[in-house]
Amino acid sequence: MSDLSPMDLYEKLTAQGDTVRSLKAQKSPKDYKAGCPPVDGEMVLDNGAAPEDGDDQVDPWNVSSSSAKGVDYDKLIVRFGSSKIDQELVDRIARVTGKTPHCFLRRGIFFSHRDMHQILDAFEKQKSFYLYTGRGPSSEAMHVGHLIPFIFTKWLQDVFDVPLVIQMTDDEKYLWKDLSLDECHRYAVENAKDIIACGFDVNKTFIFSDLDYMGASPAFYRNVVKVQKHVTFNQVKGIFGFTDSDCIGKISFPAIQAAPSFSSSFPQIFGDRTDVQCLIPCAIDQDPYFRMTRDVAPRIGYPKPALLHSTFFPALQGAQTKMSASDANSTIFLTDTPKQIKNKINKHAFSGGKDTIEEHRKFGGNPDVDVSFMYLTFFMEDDERLEKIRQDYSSGALLTGELKKCLIETLQPMIAAHQERRKLVTEEVVRQFMTPRKLHFN
Repeated sequence: MSDLSPMDLYEKLTAQGDTVRSLKAQKSPKDYKAGCPPVDGEMVLDNGAAPEDGDDQVDPWNVSSSSAKGVDYDKLIVRFGSSKIDQELVDRIARVTGKTPHCFLRRGIFFSHRDMHQILDAFEKQKSFYLYTGRGPSSEAMHVGHLIPFIFTKWLQDVFDVPLVIQMTDDEKYLWKDLSLDECHRYAVENAKDIIACGFDVNKTFIFSDLDYMGASPAFYRNVVKVQKHVTFNQVKGIFGFTDSDCIGKISFPAIQAAPSFSSSFPQIFGDRTDVQCLIPCAIDQDPYFRMTRDVAPRIGYPKPALLHSTFFPALQGAQTKMSASDANSTIFLTDTPKQIKNKINKHAFSGGKDTIEEHRKFGGNPDVDVSFMYLTFFMEDDERLEKIRQDYSSGALLTGELKKCLIETLQPMIAAHQERRKLVTEEVVRQFMTPRKLHFN
């Protein structure tokens, strides 16, 4: 075992990576040899620069910012080495699909990408792709922030007419949380009901529990093992910050989250094809998993997955952290009643308004830090009305209580409609979605 501290190892790996990255730029893709394990100094893991003092903390388990506006996403793009979703890309998606871009694209909620132009290039040449997203089921009830990737993934599935796989990482939650295996699996099934209620097409969607599928699919497990062979312990510590006291299940888990990125993990859908590219819509805190995956993919003979990254859904108390299911007062659950929604927003939603009505009328509020306005950018469909609310709040014409009322009136019917759709999701419907089978795939 190395005597270096985890930070020393990280700095050493980063330095090695910079050297190898420059050498790698001189090589063609043909230099990669599928099936070969890494040798010292050979494999590049594009980890992004380590956060400096004062930077936002963003990783798969922690999100925090010192700014009332939340995470600085422009800085995060630079740190993670991804690409900004600019107006040119949004316009191109509109041209290729023939559809108006989703409001999450128009408003910068999905703000960063890796290789989306490559996906569109292939699609224009009649080459399809598939979607992959997931959910870590740590509680029985999901909250509104959990809906963001699924709302957008549903739109992608509809406009591109492609299959979708949804991974329920119940194994991950067993490893990280104080929960039993049975609890984690039950949460996976309950969360699947909320996901199905988003309106996914059963003929094009496969939802799977890791605890169920990995033991039943030799092809999936083979890809897990391939990834495991090509990432060293030091590398995974550098990416995820694991320590010597973490259980070995945590250390090996990233390979399980990587495996759905490869079409050969789903022979019932894609047959023996290994060349179908994957597009992953996810919050940007999941990017470390897929930076690792993209580095491994060419070494095992697979295409790199492309990604679309979303911003975080802020807690009611402010954008310094994302909404968490572990704090009921920071969260609006999909099970909340209209009264609970109203009370939570009125009592806990952080305001960008002034201390008195007189000051607010004179100086206006700050929508950039106001949580109610932030939530409306996610869930209010009408762009013109949203902009009018922004202008009125900034000018002082709209008071904080009135802004909160707008949000309450937006969320109450949305969540009530979701609850009605969820009631229609029977155990038989869940079984259909979670049974390995052939999907409609062109």
